[in-house]
Amino acid sequence: MQGQSQQQAYDRGITIFSPDGRLYQVEYAREAVKRGTASVGIRAEDGVVLAADKRARSPLMEPASIEKLHKADDHVGVASAGHVADARQLIDFARRQAQVNRLRYGEAMGIETLTKTITDHIQQYTQIGGARPFGVALIVGGIENGEPRLFETDPSGTPYEWQALSIGSDRSDLRDYLESEYEEGISTDEAVGLALDTLAQTNDEGLTPEGVGVATITVDDAQYAEVPADDLEAVLAERGLLATDDEEDADENDESAGADEE
Repeated sequence: MQGQSQQQAYDRGITIFSPDGRLYQVEYAREAVKRGTASVGIRAEDGVVLAADKRARSPLMEPASIEKLHKADDHVGVASAGHVADARQLIDFARRQAQVNRLRYGEAMGIETLTKTITDHIQQYTQIGGARPFGVALIVGGIENGEPRLFETDPSGTPYEWQALSIGSDRSDLRDYLESEYEEGISTDEAVGLALDTLAQTNDEGLTPEGVGVATITVDDAQYAEVPADDLEAVLAERGLLATDDEEDADENDESAGADEE
């Protein structure tokens, strides 16, 4: 009981360290990220793939209104997990920084530079009184000097570079799957399949084209492009990941039952 009251004394202020050197509000922000649906990023030999679980909470919800994948610039894409409103703020910040760089220097902003600019902004909210940390993690991927780059931002404001990663719910399980299945030198098409395989690890009922989003940025044109639903359906069917109509109906019935209980 004493330990709990001591923790509460230090988790009310973002600027206060606990005696063991922890910032509880930052840790709570990480918990908010874990409650978000999963997003996956994979760096291929010839590009970057971003994928996100976009399952709707209700069959009445428009799938297009679920924002998990974002275009920050022509050559940069971002996937998010956590509070969507916080993600939108950071995406808008990233877009402004990318445009300022183009206007000031006449060239595209580097992926690493953009990521560190975002994390510097995030970090400021971990040491300012009267504010709270961003409850979101981002995967920032794109092409820099003809090379694919892939980064993660953390609510603490720390950037990490990855070959493949997942954020959001079931992160540990999905990361273990990526560690076992990822191989250096894979193509973008193979990375799309691996990303969908990874998301399917926590979706026993299968995936639907409306319930996932996939975007690619390739070295050839360095342009962010979201994969059309028809192409996604073909890849899901080819890999045996496509949910059947019976499974979709069961999911909708489960969601309806849950809504009645609430």
